[in-house]
Amino acid sequence: MPEIPSLTVQKVAEANLPTEFGQFRIHGFEGTAETRREEAIAVVMGDVSTPEPVLVRIHSQCLTGDVFHSLRCDCRAQLELSLQAVAAAGRGLVIYEKKEGRGIGLLNKIRAYELQDSGADTIEANEQLGFESDLRVYELPAAIIRHFGITNVRLLTNNPDKIAALEASGIEVVERVPCQVIGNGENAVYLRTKKDRMGHLLEL
Repeated sequence: MPEIPSLTVQKVAEANLPTEFGQFRIHGFEGTAETRREEAIAVVMGDVSTPEPVLVRIHSQCLTGDVFHSLRCDCRAQLELSLQAVAAAGRGLVIYEKKEGRGIGLLNKIRAYELQDSGADTIEANEQLGFESDLRVYELPAAIIRHFGITNVRLLTNNPDKIAALEASGIEVVERVPCQVIGNGENAVYLRTKKDRMGHLLEL
């Protein structure tokens, strides 16, 4: 993961967010560092300030999956699983950060899709566009977790990079909670690439 200047993080607003999964509060955050500016939200249920480990999901924006129900990935299913899990636990948070296409941006993600249609996997497509396989860093999500006074988490993830990033920031990951959903015929290569080439903890 690349090193980046430290962010100054500010909460800019919060409001009620009734959903089909239950009643949440939505918090908006802005992080700035030199010329870099990031935004993220945290969808929170219950009291997360208690000492017990908090269930947390860090979810990267996926317009095609989250909004248009694309079957090319597992993003929307993971997001819904996470909201359901937090609701079942009665407390926790889902951090939603603007890191479309593992950080390459929406239009570059569509360019990567075009390359994938010609046979490239997700890593090869990003590299052909001149990017690393995954540009995401997790400084802002870690700062948001600390904002709520949380020091230890049960992290909903299959990605060991997220675990390492939180541990490096001083947040203890006491448990990795699998965030695996049932695949479909369209995303089999995508999931296999995650497992075999990116080290994601998937049972395939």
